[in-house]
Amino acid sequence: MLLSDERDELGVIGRRLAETGLVIGSSGNVSVRSGDLVAVTPGGMMLDRMEPADCPVVTLSGRVAEGERAPSSETPMHLALYGATPAAAIVHTHSTYAVAVATTMRELPPIHYNTLLLGGVVKVAEYATYGTPELAGNVRAAMAGGKRAALMANHGAVAIGRDLDEAFENARLLEWLCGVYVRARTIGEPRVLTEEELAKVAERGLAPPEFPPL
Repeated sequence: MLLSDERDELGVIGRRLAETGLVIGSSGNVSVRSGDLVAVTPGGMMLDRMEPADCPVVTLSGRVAEGERAPSSETPMHLALYGATPAAAIVHTHSTYAVAVATTMRELPPIHYNTLLLGGVVKVAEYATYGTPELAGNVRAAMAGGKRAALMANHGAVAIGRDLDEAFENARLLEWLCGVYVRARTIGEPRVLTEEELAKVAERGLAPPEFPPL
């Protein structure tokens, strides 16, 4: 079976996403790249109930190389990000606070220095119908400049990483940051860190790890 280990990892991450509430039901999707092949979660299936064989393998052009189930409808977005970034794994969620911010904001401001771990201010990709080339292009644009995550207007969030564990942790960090922001707004206007303050944090070594060459 092609990418058997990677397909097994998709099931592990799918269960972790469900357990942490980052996805509900069949919402969201995950993929992992190995060379010129990508293992991706199937469309319309509960992420915590997948078996390795349920996850199809596609080429970077989108052709199904192996698998009986159809790839996730968001596969075009995953492939667009693999073409534009050095990512080896992608996690897309519909998590509560990320969706809340993505329906009201153009970007998530840097309310905490851990924003730097995601590459700085998190942009909100313009809305487009799910699964379309337009959405894939909008997300790719929002991730430009070395970003590790983006929000998707009226939709959800996407995070990338050097492997599935890192992509998952970036998605979890993004949801935490969105949660802090939403809760802070119930008390008052959140204080936003300045570029100078963020630069001083970066000088102390807080930065996302470098992607290895593909």
